[in-house]
Amino acid sequence: ALITKEVYSSLFVGIVVGSFMYAQFHPWTAFTVIFDTIKDSMNINILFFLVMLGMIVVLMSRSGGSAAYGKWAISKIKNKKVALLATMGLGVLIFVDDYFNCLTVGSVMCPVTDRYKVSRAKLAYIIDATAAPICIIAPISSWAAAVSGYTSGDGFQLFLNTIPFNLYALLTIVMVCYVIGSEFHLGKMKKHELAAQNGDVCFGDDSYQTNEEISYNQKGKVLDLILPVIVLIMSCIIGMIYTGGFFDGKDLITAFSQCDASRGLVYGTFVTLIFVFILYIPRKIISYNEFVECIPEGFKAMVPSILILVLAWSLGDLVSNQLQAGAFVYNTLQSASISTAILPACLFIVGAGLSFSTGTSWGTFGILIPMATSLFPEGSTMLVISIASILAGAVCGDHISPISDTTIMASTGAQCNHLYHVTTQIPYA
Repeated sequence: ALITKEVYSSLFVGIVVGSFMYAQFHPWTAFTVIFDTIKDSMNINILFFLVMLGMIVVLMSRSGGSAAYGKWAISKIKNKKVALLATMGLGVLIFVDDYFNCLTVGSVMCPVTDRYKVSRAKLAYIIDATAAPICIIAPISSWAAAVSGYTSGDGFQLFLNTIPFNLYALLTIVMVCYVIGSEFHLGKMKKHELAAQNGDVCFGDDSYQTNEEISYNQKGKVLDLILPVIVLIMSCIIGMIYTGGFFDGKDLITAFSQCDASRGLVYGTFVTLIFVFILYIPRKIISYNEFVECIPEGFKAMVPSILILVLAWSLGDLVSNQLQAGAFVYNTLQSASISTAILPACLFIVGAGLSFSTGTSWGTFGILIPMATSLFPEGSTMLVISIASILAGAVCGDHISPISDTTIMASTGAQCNHLYHVTTQIPYA
């Protein structure tokens, strides 16, 4: 991927190689494994969520809501630093789910950061650095629910105890503040920022249009963007707690810990789509035909992300399920005699490596957390520190992995070339 600067064929080659290894180099078996893996690893709910979110973003843009918000924001946001702080603030505010965070923050802030000549790579970094690292220290999020599900005993209390020890997440947030405040540019980010100062925010990638190129509707108001975003946030949260049984009498924390986040997000985006229809059509902001035209347009906008995501899921599934990378790591660690004092550091490194190579921090939680709980007694400080190390390592690997779904979503939200985002983000992480 780094040689060709192209991610689709690179991921597919990875899937082919993994399938041949799994099939012990039997050509026909490998051929069937490739397509079985792609079919079985897909999360249809997340794909539905992406498509509907693409439609909502296109509708908000077509209605003129995004442009009106951009104009309003320009009058309130006076310089580049404030624009970046507003991006970070919005990222922190939407702590419920990382996918949702990346796409919403990107679509809302892109026109504003473009105006102040912020490179798309820097926007993608700030979006990504306030997605997973925020979700992993937010008690009410789909991530807290996932972690609680992997632990024994009172998982939620254990999760709360890990927050002060999750140094990667906390330091990432400090790093973002420092980067915004001091305009500190590491590695390739410097080139991207220099190009942006000369008006090329996309760093020569003409597959992404800058917001000046998008013609917009003059009838749109700021509320045409803000109301759908508020409804989206509220309906996604309600959708998530609904799937966790909140309306069947379970308390809020239990509902979050047992929710089906991807299904909740689908419910939330569908409700928002209906709301947008009711908000725009009677006021003649856009015509019925224009509304219908936005449906395939939204789908089209999400096709590159969907393609990368499906291939990344397949590669992650091959590595963790078929080739059993997790079991290999587990057995290697179990048989190694490691001093208890350095175990958290080892778990951090193993977690980061596993998460980087499989592209999923949740899968890493599933492999390593049960191991930590079997090594230390319930309620011990070492258990808390070990689990915090696993969470931090998993988020670190996920944060810089080219096949991580969160990284892909951050690129999509910022409308940034995926490999540009990965290569500029790694030095910061």
